[in-house]
Amino acid sequence: MSRRKPTSGLSRRPTRKLPVSGLPVAPAPDRRQAPFLAFASIKQTAGAFTVCLALLLSGCTGDVSDAPTGRVTGTVTGTGTGTASGTGNATPPKVVGRLDLQLDIPWAAVFLPNGTAIISERDSALLKAVHDGRATTIGQVPGVAPGGEGGLLGLALSPGFEADNYLYLYFTAAEDNRIARLKLTEQPDGSLDFADPEVVFTGIPKASTHNGGRIRFGPDGFLYVGTGDSQRREQPQDPNALGGKILRLTPEGDPAPGNPFGNAVYSLGHRNVQGLAWDSAGRLWASEFGPDVNDELNLIDAGANYGWPAVTGAPHRDGFRDAKVVWPSTADSSPSGLEIVGSTAYLGALRGQRLWTVALSGEEASAPVAYFTSEYGRIRDVIKTPDGGFWLLTNNKNPDFVLVLGPPG
Repeated sequence: MSRRKPTSGLSRRPTRKLPVSGLPVAPAPDRRQAPFLAFASIKQTAGAFTVCLALLLSGCTGDVSDAPTGRVTGTVTGTGTGTASGTGNATPPKVVGRLDLQLDIPWAAVFLPNGTAIISERDSALLKAVHDGRATTIGQVPGVAPGGEGGLLGLALSPGFEADNYLYLYFTAAEDNRIARLKLTEQPDGSLDFADPEVVFTGIPKASTHNGGRIRFGPDGFLYVGTGDSQRREQPQDPNALGGKILRLTPEGDPAPGNPFGNAVYSLGHRNVQGLAWDSAGRLWASEFGPDVNDELNLIDAGANYGWPAVTGAPHRDGFRDAKVVWPSTADSSPSGLEIVGSTAYLGALRGQRLWTVALSGEEASAPVAYFTSEYGRIRDVIKTPDGGFWLLTNNKNPDFVLVLGPPG
C-alpha cells in the first residue's frame, strides 16, 4: 500500500447544469469535458466446509430454502406481512416514489449538504448527480478497470466536506482495488466537476468476484473500508493481509491510530463485506456475503475474528465471533448496502430481491423481516435521505432506478 500522486488518463463526459450551493466556484473554464440470527445454531464442520469450497463461486446463487432464524423466535415472511416477536420492530416501510434515472448498475450513493445525491455506476465508472429528480453526468473516474464484480464501487463523503469538498471512492484498478479522493467543484454554469483523483490507499487484492468495496466514515472521523477475500482464501486469517478485512484509515490513507494490529486492519476473517453502519451507541455493524449458505449481519469489534474461511454463521467456535443474524439461504438475502436508523437495521438484498429489517437491542438482533420481495428486483444499496427516508438502488433492471421510501414511523 502506498500513497500515489493524482491519476490522469480518461477524459470525462460533458456535464449539464446543476445548481449546487456550498461548493467552491471555479474560474471561467478552460477544461476538458468528458466523456451497505439473531444467531442460528448452524455448525460449519470440516466436511461441510469442504462442500462449501466446491460451491464458492456460487456464493450468491445457492438454492437452499431455509428461513433465517434468530435469538428471538419469530415468524418471517417474504412479503413484509409477518412479524418477529420481541420489541423494537420497525413500522413497515412505505414506498413514496420512484426515480427513473436510467442508471447502469449503480453501486453507492451519498448526499451532499445541499441535498444533491452523487451516485457511482460500477461498469461505466461514471459519477452522476441527482438534483430535483433529474440525473446529470459529472464525469468518468480515471483509472477504473471494470470487470466481473469490480469497477467503481463505494463512495464516502468527507466529514469536513463543507470545508474540503472531498469525495472518497473505492474502485478496481488494473492491478488492485484502491481508494482515492477527489474535490468536487461547481463551475460558473452551475455544473459539477472534479479534478483528477488523488489515490490515498492501494494494494487491496482484486479478482473477478469478492472485491468488497463499501467505505464509510465512522463517528471517530476515520475511514472504514470493507474488503473481500478476492478468492485468496489465505488472506482473511492473515492480520497482515488486506483481503477479507474491515480496514480503518485516516483521511490521508494511513493506518488509523489505535488499530489492533498496528496496521490498517480493524477486524479479520471476513469473506466479502458489503455494508457498514453504526447504531445510536456508536457500535459498528457490517453485512457480508456467505458462500452458498450463511449470509451474515455482524457486530464488529476491533481485533475480532469473524471466522472465514474456517467457519461461517454462528457455530460457537472458540476464537471466532458469531454473526448476530444469519440467513441460511443466500437465495433469501445476499445482503448488500446497510443503514441503521433508531433501533432498526435496513439491508438491501441482491439475490433475495427484497429489503430486510432487523430490530436491534444493544448488542443483540431479532429475527429479520422482509419487505417488497421480488417486487423491485435486486437491491444494491440503502441510503438514508436528508428528510429521514431512504433511497434503494436497484441493480440489473436495465436500466436501474431509485426506489424512494418515506421516513420510518
